Amino acid sequence: MKILILEDESMLALSIQEYLEDCGYEVSCYSHSEEAYDAIYDRVYDLLLLDVKVLGEKNGFEMLEMLREEGVMIPAIFITSLTDIDHLSRGYECGACDYIRKPFDLAELKLRVEQVIKMHCFSSVDESIVLPFGYSYNIKKMKLTFENEDTILTKTEAKILELLIKQRGCVVSYEMFWEEVWGEWIDPTNIRVQVGTLRKKLKQDFIKNIRGVGYSIDL
Repeated sequence: MKILILEDESMLALSIQEYLEDCGYEVSCYSHSEEAYDAIYDRVYDLLLLDVKVLGEKNGFEMLEMLREEGVMIPAIFITSLTDIDHLSRGYECGACDYIRKPFDLAELKLRVEQVIKMHCFSSVDESIVLPFGYSYNIKKMKLTFENEDTILTKTEAKILELLIKQRGCVVSYEMFWEEVWGEWIDPTNIRVQVGTLRKKLKQDFIKNIRGVGYSIDL
């Protein structure tokens, strides 16, 4: 599980990072909202931990609002010293799953992180995800279905499709495929071949080729 932290208090960010890494998470820390925003589009994250008052042109609220408008639905928790009801309300209105006030115990943060991931991680969903053109995909059963007919996928094809589903509405770059599907650098030509083989199995092709960048599935 990969977590992005946006926090400009360096000591707090380091404490959270070390604690969550000890809990088995992979954590990236950023102090500027622009850097965090770019990282969200460069890598795949399972959870965002966002402070509100951070360095950069946008605060945490504004950054998450922009991400939601662009279709990025990664679950997010605000960690902030802002305590009044107006800020709490805005945090939820702009798309956060939870809101934890500073100062907090790291064990409490861990519990909240676990709860949000449990509720929102698509790999735990037993029901099928609806895809364009009447397709559906069951993550647990790795089963792609169209008009009551199942399509058999290889393990690599399933990983490719699941990454596209997880990032649906956004472009999955070749770098993301390297990291999430193969775990190492792969020639982009080989990625195109694997995606092409998957697309040939679709009676209605819902995977879009973003030339020179990667692939995407529309929301």
